[in-house]
Amino acid sequence: MLEASGLTKQFSGPEGMVTALSDVSLRAEAGEFLAVRGPSGCGKTTLMMILGALLRPTAGEVRIDGHDPYRLTPEARSRFRAERIGFVFQEFYLVPYLSVLENIMAPSLARAHSNAQARARELMGRFQLSDRAAHVPAALSTGERQRVALARALFHEPKLLLADEPTGNLDAENAGRVLRDLAAFAEGGGTVLMVTHHADAAEYAQNVVQMEAGKVVKAVVPQ
Repeated sequence: MLEASGLTKQFSGPEGMVTALSDVSLRAEAGEFLAVRGPSGCGKTTLMMILGALLRPTAGEVRIDGHDPYRLTPEARSRFRAERIGFVFQEFYLVPYLSVLENIMAPSLARAHSNAQARARELMGRFQLSDRAAHVPAALSTGERQRVALARALFHEPKLLLADEPTGNLDAENAGRVLRDLAAFAEGGGTVLMVTHHADAAEYAQNVVQMEAGKVVKAVVPQ
């Protein structure tokens, strides 16, 4: 489902080129929950953005479901993301003036859905948000906001779910809930790649890759 080979990403800095990623290769199959661990600044988020077809690598190749998204036009790449990839971020990125129902339905603006409201209500029921349908994000708890973000990511039934520190702002109870939801997505046949610096979050994954200074240094077998 997901394969990256030889990924390198360099940025121009005030003192010259900065290498954020250096020759990173990994793969994840359908039904796999893969965690990428490492300290802040090691290149995890850069890697996730490249894997999510959001940031073109300087070198190397990405294939998602057999396709290289960087060979597509920008418009086709946007459609590709909408059809195949869901994103969950630490900061949620909910639209503050939209209700829970409207936030979950937001992906239908990029790609039409035959019955967007019914799909959103189905997800609200799944994540125990039905009684919050008319609330705006400011009226929700932190855990509820992350559940809305997860429901939004699943709206179009993606094959690949990318999660960037999804438990970073959550207490232990809500973090466990989100991690169990990610694991359930993988158990249902989806692919999850989660970047995190928390060892306890990585324990939910089937496989773990350790990064340091822009490189994959080892694979870790969860205990």
